[in-house]
Amino acid sequence: MTFIIDRQADSNALLRQAQALLADCGDAVANAANLASFLFHVLDDVNWVGFYFVSGDELLVGPFQGKPACVRIPLGRGVCGTAAATRTVQRVDDVHAFAGHIACDADTRSEIVLPLVRGTNLLGVLDLDSPRVERFTPDDQAFLEQIAGAYLASLDN
Repeated sequence: MTFIIDRQADSNALLRQAQALLADCGDAVANAANLASFLFHVLDDVNWVGFYFVSGDELLVGPFQGKPACVRIPLGRGVCGTAAATRTVQRVDDVHAFAGHIACDADTRSEIVLPLVRGTNLLGVLDLDSPRVERFTPDDQAFLEQIAGAYLASLDN
């Protein structure tokens, strides 16, 4: 199944699959690992999907799929650190135009980062990279916000 053919039908089906994948385990790391793998394999034009978790005043790499990643990202730096510090989604059409972008993979051209906030606690971020400029649309953002919500809800299991 690809995400590009019929966005609405595919996003609904993918969301249900992700929810089912996360349903029986409340462990943050196990669910992050499975969700990163799931998204990496079902979404087109992504070269990195993964999680960073808050550790003190920085983000520490968690489960991911793709090339080796930056291990530590200061809060407020780069796309991930900005999403974490501001607690807002960062959808960047061209990472080379983002002031302070941290290049972990030179092939990445666009990125979307979703903060993972539970109550008032920032747990980390969900980060997706693409080798294609303008890969992530507002529809992709809405879908990924639902995915992030499903991940956070799974922690209650």
